[in-house]
Amino acid sequence: MKLYDTMTREMRKLTAEDGMNFRFYCCGPTVYGPAHIGNFRTFVLQDVFRRVLELSGQRTRHVRNITDVDDKTIRDSQAAGKGLQNFTEAWTTKFQQDCFALNLLPPHEEPSAVAHIPQQIALIEELMGKGHAYQSEDGSVYFKVASFDHYGCLSHLDQRELRAGASGAAVADDEYEKDAVADFALWKARKAEDGDNFWLSPWGEGRPGWHLECSAMCREYLGNTFDLHSGGVDLIFPHHDNEIAQSEAATGETFARHWFHITHLMVDGGKMSKSLGNMYTLADLEERGFTANELRYVLISGHYRHPLNFTLQSMADAKKALERIGKSAEHLRDRAGELADEGGNEGMDFSAHDFVYFKKAFDSLLNDLNTPEALGRVFSELRDLKADEMSEEEASTAVKDLDFILQALGLFLSRPAEQAEIDLPAEIQALAEKRWQAKQAKEWAQSDALRDELLEKGWEVKDDKEGYELCPKS
Repeated sequence: MKLYDTMTREMRKLTAEDGMNFRFYCCGPTVYGPAHIGNFRTFVLQDVFRRVLELSGQRTRHVRNITDVDDKTIRDSQAAGKGLQNFTEAWTTKFQQDCFALNLLPPHEEPSAVAHIPQQIALIEELMGKGHAYQSEDGSVYFKVASFDHYGCLSHLDQRELRAGASGAAVADDEYEKDAVADFALWKARKAEDGDNFWLSPWGEGRPGWHLECSAMCREYLGNTFDLHSGGVDLIFPHHDNEIAQSEAATGETFARHWFHITHLMVDGGKMSKSLGNMYTLADLEERGFTANELRYVLISGHYRHPLNFTLQSMADAKKALERIGKSAEHLRDRAGELADEGGNEGMDFSAHDFVYFKKAFDSLLNDLNTPEALGRVFSELRDLKADEMSEEEASTAVKDLDFILQALGLFLSRPAEQAEIDLPAEIQALAEKRWQAKQAKEWAQSDALRDELLEKGWEVKDDKEGYELCPKS
């Protein structure tokens, strides 16, 4: 697979540094409210990226964090009159439910910032020991931007401008939209407005800076150097530049070998805004009669490096497009007869899969994750196929090839009605998905262990060639 690299601004072939698992980190949600469709454009395309790697025969290790302490989570939890933990746990559950509905593979690790305060403190101590950080009079600790020669290497901002900013006053704000060109906070001293949201440290009571959290969790689960880091383009500066600076200053090693960024989602030709009433969530669209599968189709219909314009009409168009694919697939299955029920796509990988049909669609995904081109080639091939003239064997092969592509895109043509009616807890959803992925990877011991864990929690798993179904234990 080849993918554009933000750092070098070149197309580069992806390889696993350790020769085994392709290790990658995705900046996850800040859990102070429901994720909107702009957030999910990034998460859905990261999911397609992972699926393509795995279907190519590449094992992965996917880490996506939960930001459960920062300015926004503290501010909004207090406004809601709730403790930070209860507040963020509720929104984390909602996020995981939306991910399940959108058919996102659960990350192998989903660490939270609060659960990794010790690792963050240890990282600050390293930076202070090496002269890259200092403590201010109020007890806060800041990264000394001037001490890191390559600051801004990801965003390619003018170095003189960055140096000028670094000589100014330190910036403590860790709000997402803040473009801090000065020293940035690693540890924020406790203030009255923080309430009870503080932790003890060598520098007194306080909490970590937002940028620091990801660096500590990357290091904990992926090591000093890993294969790829991903997020929305809005995170390139200052967040990802700050991650690089504090991580490489501490370790002296390359932080991430590849950078994968997804461009903004627009709505009706403009920016999403609460004031305009166009900051849609999945629940908003479901209330209008649309499905998560249709939203997923829309979100992958544009190339990740180009802005995508979302409209309600695009959701209606997605519904029709999925129906067209479904009718063609049904026609092929009818032609294949009993052969269509043999095998299935469980455990399929590109290295072992000989394409007869739809190969060009998968080639598009291997070439800079070109999802719109892949979708176009699916429709082109479906249009050219003459199912009535195919033998049962040919139709069966076409069905399997189409299933393979739909699996790569994460699209499904139907889901059992009884499954949709069950209100599954997010924890159970995540366990079931992990078990399914373990089974696909032929990790039988882990798959059996997770099945047993689900049974202990009161849920049974029923597998078929299309996937699995969960139902309460009888």
